[in-house]
Amino acid sequence: MARREHEVPMTVPVPADIDRPDRIAFGLTARQLAVLGAIVAGLWGLYEVTADLVPIGVFLTVAVPVTGIAIVAVIGRRNGQGFDQLLWAVLGHHRAPRRLVPAQAVPGKRVPDAPSWVQARAGALPGPLRLPVTAISPEGVLDLGRDGQVVQCACSGVNFGLRTPGEQRVLVAGFARWLHSLTGPAQIVVRADRLNLDPVITTLREIAPSLPHPALEDACHAHAAFLEELSGSRDLLRRQILLVLATPAAGSRRQAGGQQAVLRQAALARQLLASAEVHVRPLDGADVQRVLAAATDPHGDPAPPGDVASASGTVTAAPTLLHPNPDPDGR
Repeated sequence: MARREHEVPMTVPVPADIDRPDRIAFGLTARQLAVLGAIVAGLWGLYEVTADLVPIGVFLTVAVPVTGIAIVAVIGRRNGQGFDQLLWAVLGHHRAPRRLVPAQAVPGKRVPDAPSWVQARAGALPGPLRLPVTAISPEGVLDLGRDGQVVQCACSGVNFGLRTPGEQRVLVAGFARWLHSLTGPAQIVVRADRLNLDPVITTLREIAPSLPHPALEDACHAHAAFLEELSGSRDLLRRQILLVLATPAAGSRRQAGGQQAVLRQAALARQLLASAEVHVRPLDGADVQRVLAAATDPHGDPAPPGDVASASGTVTAAPTLLHPNPDPDGR
């Protein structure tokens, strides 16, 4: 079939802020109206209390600047956040401990103080390090506690720009069907990861002698040498596309039920995105651990699969760690 040159590419307007809250009255949201209402009620109550003690001019001198600052703080925005929200975030940051340690986090309690026989005081106590992920199942479901369960899927890319307008419409329609099927939060993460060519170079050098022709063997060694030189002279990166699907915890929903729900979302995404030529592969527990390890330490050396504990396994210390200086005589 001849390509139709008169086809016009699909254009769809997308709102700049799809998470913008609803405006209730006077162009203000419910949160902004509640904050301004509380400030006005507080000023009115203060006026009723001090009406017989302070002249109205003095009260207005104090009330007008306070009201103006409150209006600017509630209505003003920076980086998509209101000034009042940024103020609370700044206060929370300054009140939070600067040092965090892996300790048993008890709700409403701090890290236990040093014993009474310790005389030195190093300053403020550190806070407990609370990680968002509490457990990882063998199927790759991340348990976030009260925030629900999350599953990660590795996705392939699609060269959208080289497709004809008709093919682009088909791809967009397949992607739209998946968007309409969402029942919970979803996030598409494009991250750059370090690329290690050592396994590929080792494999090329191992299979080179078994090739049927000397020219093929020389070409295989030359390609391995090229990859070795490329890996030593440049910082190689690879792009990874992750689809993160979440099911927020609701009421007394059981953990197993939440895991099954988010796994069904991953299976549905795999089925629907296949029509958009996007291959979706849910990550298991070991793959999720490697992704999290690379995200927390992007410049570290990737651990081989054999050194990573399973999702449900027990982590124990090595004998050399428990006994760093063993006595050769067994004493």
